[in-house]
Amino acid sequence: MGKMDEPIIVVERAALFGIETEKDLTFQGTERRRDHVAELEWRMAENYQIMRRGDAEEDPAYKQPIPYAVLKQGDRYFTYKRLGGGGESRLHGKLSLGVGGHMNQVKDAADFRHILSENLSRELNEELIIENTEALDIRTIGLINDDGTEVGRVHIGVLIAIDLPHKAQISVREKDKLEGRWMSLDELTEKQVYERMESWSGFAVDALICDSSGGASETRQG
Repeated sequence: MGKMDEPIIVVERAALFGIETEKDLTFQGTERRRDHVAELEWRMAENYQIMRRGDAEEDPAYKQPIPYAVLKQGDRYFTYKRLGGGGESRLHGKLSLGVGGHMNQVKDAADFRHILSENLSRELNEELIIENTEALDIRTIGLINDDGTEVGRVHIGVLIAIDLPHKAQISVREKDKLEGRWMSLDELTEKQVYERMESWSGFAVDALICDSSGGASETRQG
């Protein structure tokens, strides 16, 4: 089965955002208001369906939920740069903060959160080697939506922070494709670094600034 024939989880855009209803939650950029995030996650859980990936990529009437995890250890965040050995040439040299991917149905899953967690664990294990840690501490800190790009129009990111213990060690699996390093939030917000980030990673940094300061949640425009 080719990559585009893979059956993936999607949510109809109208059902997800509640378009043209009294509770239309459409947003651009990052959504961090806890009540809105909880409602949007509930709508994903209640309305998701399975679609061929190739069809979903061409149909903006559907959104593909993508778990997008940021790994934190103390006050540092794990970032990686895509090298020439990777498959997506448009992203070479770009910095990324999140690890994630498309979601598949999980047999006998208890609920949507279980499905998301299982898919995220698979993605993390494919990209990274994480040692000296027990069960990962996963928490949702927001959602990412970027309807301003062709790729963004058909995806929605579930922005997740994973707090790792100090003894944990991380390395990338495919060193010809990725180069990983730890960076502080101050480093990530430096102009020359921020401008090299993939779009979702830029949105993630915006959300992390608020999360680390304990500020009020809000929608950040892209």
